[in-house]
Amino acid sequence: MTILVTGATGNIGSQVIQHLVDRGADVRALVRDPSKANFPDGVSVVKGDFLDVDSLRTAFDGVSTLFLLNAVVSDEFTQALIALNVARAAGIERIVYLSVIHPDIYVNVPHFAGKFGVERMIEQMGMNAAILRPAYFMQNDLMIKDAITGYGVYPMPVGDRGLAMIDVRDIAEIAAFELLRREQAAQRLPITRINLVGPDTLTGTDIAAIWSEALARQINYGGGDTSAFEQNLKQFMPPWMAYDMRMMGERFLTDGMLPENGDAERLTTLLGRPLRSYRAFASETSAAA
Repeated sequence: MTILVTGATGNIGSQVIQHLVDRGADVRALVRDPSKANFPDGVSVVKGDFLDVDSLRTAFDGVSTLFLLNAVVSDEFTQALIALNVARAAGIERIVYLSVIHPDIYVNVPHFAGKFGVERMIEQMGMNAAILRPAYFMQNDLMIKDAITGYGVYPMPVGDRGLAMIDVRDIAEIAAFELLRREQAAQRLPITRINLVGPDTLTGTDIAAIWSEALARQINYGGGDTSAFEQNLKQFMPPWMAYDMRMMGERFLTDGMLPENGDAERLTTLLGRPLRSYRAFASETSAAA
């Protein structure tokens, strides 16, 4: 009984592996470059790439449960469909897929629409999967830390509808719990969708106020201009990705990223502790600056 973790060297994947190892699971990690892999003792490392079908066939052989995490790349949709098709052919019937919250609403945002297409494949082909739908990652704001600390501006176009931001450490632990639940179940569990949210729904002004408190000086919210946001992102990411992020920001402004009733309470019960707050994230980040 082996759990295969994809996206294994990323922030979430590496933490999922650690949680699984801590709980005694047999873990295999899919990586592009095994020489750069640094995992706990006992983790089996296999080289593979989502677009290299033969490598996936080798990696998936003997696997009972799959954690599928695809990076936001231009061919993310293709990668995910190939991985699921190969997993299906390999007889893997226990799957946890990391999607995104509201992919059925953010239909014009490329990476949201791609994940929704993957969800449709899972459902239409009768695959037994848990679909985890996380809201905006708190740790994404590490990319704009210099703007916050250096210029006194929180530039993310959050708007006034609010985002139910979640800490990636909570995402990883919840994913590990769901992988183990499916791995250890006597029978295949049915498809389920789980919103992953934080304890608070915060507006841009709320977030700026939290940073003001954490840094003990005034931080202003200035993130309503999605065109400027796109141009800034193009300095350190490909134009297609910057545009994708702009489209996401525009949906933040019009729709927000809101939890459903009971989401936070359900996750708190699962974890057996409170969800990590954005206030705690900002405090930790400012202390480490």
